[in-house]
Amino acid sequence: MGKTLDNAYKYQSLAYKYVLYAVSVALIVFFFPREGKFKYEFQKGKPWQYENLYAPIDFSIKKTDEEIAEEQRFIRENKTDYYSYDAVVPKEVKASVEQELTTIFRQQSEGNRFEQRIRNLADSTIDSIYKYGILQDMPMADAVFIIKNNEAITVSASNLTNLSDARQKIQQIVRGSNTRNIPLATLIGRVLEPNVFFNKSLTEKALEEEMSQISFTRGEVSEGRLIIAKGEVVEDENLKVLNSLKQEYESELWRGDNFLYILLGYAILVALVLMMLFLFIKQYRSEVFKNNNKLTFIFVNILLMVLATTLMVKNQENYVYVVPLCILPLILKNFFDARLGLFVHVLTVLILGFVVPNSFEYMFLQIIAGIVTILTGSELYRRANLFISVGQITLIYIIGYFAFHIIHEGNLEGIEWTLFGIFVLNGLLTLFAQPLIYIYEKIFGLVSDVSLLELSDTNSKLLKELSNKAPGTFHHSLQVANLAEAAANEIKANSMLTRVGALYHDIGKMNNPAYFTENQTTNINPHDDLPPKESAKIIIDHVIEGIEIARKNNLPDRVIDFLRTHHGTTTVFYFLRKQQENEPDTDPQDFKYPGPTPFSKETAILMMADAVEAASKSLKNPTYQVIDDFVEKIVKGQMQADQFVNANITLKEIEVVKKVLKQKLTNIYHLRVEYPE
Repeated sequence: MGKTLDNAYKYQSLAYKYVLYAVSVALIVFFFPREGKFKYEFQKGKPWQYENLYAPIDFSIKKTDEEIAEEQRFIRENKTDYYSYDAVVPKEVKASVEQELTTIFRQQSEGNRFEQRIRNLADSTIDSIYKYGILQDMPMADAVFIIKNNEAITVSASNLTNLSDARQKIQQIVRGSNTRNIPLATLIGRVLEPNVFFNKSLTEKALEEEMSQISFTRGEVSEGRLIIAKGEVVEDENLKVLNSLKQEYESELWRGDNFLYILLGYAILVALVLMMLFLFIKQYRSEVFKNNNKLTFIFVNILLMVLATTLMVKNQENYVYVVPLCILPLILKNFFDARLGLFVHVLTVLILGFVVPNSFEYMFLQIIAGIVTILTGSELYRRANLFISVGQITLIYIIGYFAFHIIHEGNLEGIEWTLFGIFVLNGLLTLFAQPLIYIYEKIFGLVSDVSLLELSDTNSKLLKELSNKAPGTFHHSLQVANLAEAAANEIKANSMLTRVGALYHDIGKMNNPAYFTENQTTNINPHDDLPPKESAKIIIDHVIEGIEIARKNNLPDRVIDFLRTHHGTTTVFYFLRKQQENEPDTDPQDFKYPGPTPFSKETAILMMADAVEAASKSLKNPTYQVIDDFVEKIVKGQMQADQFVNANITLKEIEVVKKVLKQKLTNIYHLRVEYPE
């Protein structure tokens, strides 16, 4: 029955991996832009490496975005403003002037001929002033269109006038006429009103119409025409033709039934890349491959990077470097190791190379930035290290872009300074790795160096409780932590994880602290009143009880692994021998720890350090030779009991660990000079 359940679990786990693989391939292909891929790679300033290229179809030469933007700018700067002419205002002005003159002539006894001449002069002056109208605000353009009687009349700026200019013009007209004591210029100037107003809606409509007439192409290329010859340098003119052919080719390629073949091609390439990832993890990171939670975590990060980049390519292609791709190796290195982080980063960049513009340049910069991330992004729990790493990544982007620009242009002109701002923004977004690590810990139940640093604080709730309830065990754990950390550093294991595991490995002793010798402060031993079998059970149960306490306090599984394995499947020899004195046929299995045996370098180091430190308390007159033989005996016994067969630790590394333990114990038990009393 148990074998059947094991097989079912095994096949269920394998089936999940297949589903994860298939779903990841499908999602990545779904994220990709809906267009084909041009079969030629080319860059400005580099020779054409293929055979002579002839136009396979008729196509238009498309203008660049810069050319279109320049045309739009020119139209905006030279647009024609439209003004509306109000014909009612001149009539109202004439009526007001007529009324004023009638009042004046009633008070004065002038002749009819003079009166008529003044009225005619007033009317002609007003007509002259309002010939093109009076503007409220003078335009900036050299000429405008004035809508008068439903007709648009082009008027030069020199013929336009405002209220101030109109009053001066009236003074000039009236000055040469004999008006006697009639203040005609003042009278007309007082009642003048503007009658030409800017027509915003009509102006904008005309601008839109001009904009809509901009051509996005500038010529045609006929089928069969030579576009570029082999070895010819790709320069401005043929670069535009090649880019136009590329756009036409990719859009044509996606039409009809071709898109099914394109999807199939993308799916095959992405499947190959992800298969390489699976094979790498299975071959070199078997513990990660067996853990579906960790596999899911890796693939979720890849999918997020692909999604963010493809969305940027579809919407703002020029800002593709805003996506902080270096977050990926930073996070994976923090949770796993540098090699896995770099491998996943490179494969992700290969996938994105299918869709990003200037794929060679993009892949080069991203891979170099990823390598710098791996080399510099260590100990992220130290905030300064993260800032230094991000600064170096940003600098690599800037230097790389600068070098590519020189290669393409041959000079320093035309540098897009906005890209430097984009690289800085990329660096700022990379700083988000810190809170993202915390979020991932909560979602996937993983543990990072940041969390390990928090757990290593001896003022934490659980370690304080251990120091209060079992001070001897707490002191023993500190000693073991120091030994294990030093050994882990020497063989390049995870020293932070090893130290934290050592600090918590014996928390199960808090339930019955008096039954463990390090906590016994008197000569009274409670085991003296218990049968050996029951005493052994209490000793062995501290492992299970420790796991329960750890789970209640939400310790990470990677730390709980140290509690489970620090005694492996060893035997409590002392109580076994006592039991065998009374019952020679005693089953040794009743006196064995439940296991499992250590399955990593870190847990193996803890088992050696724990056994050596605990047994060292029995040394009465320690010398270097005594300590050397003592360590060799304990570790040899563990190896003969097959405690390290599942751990990825080599014999050479075990020898290094023993050497460190000997040195540390020699320092602890060094002989002191006897001072005279």
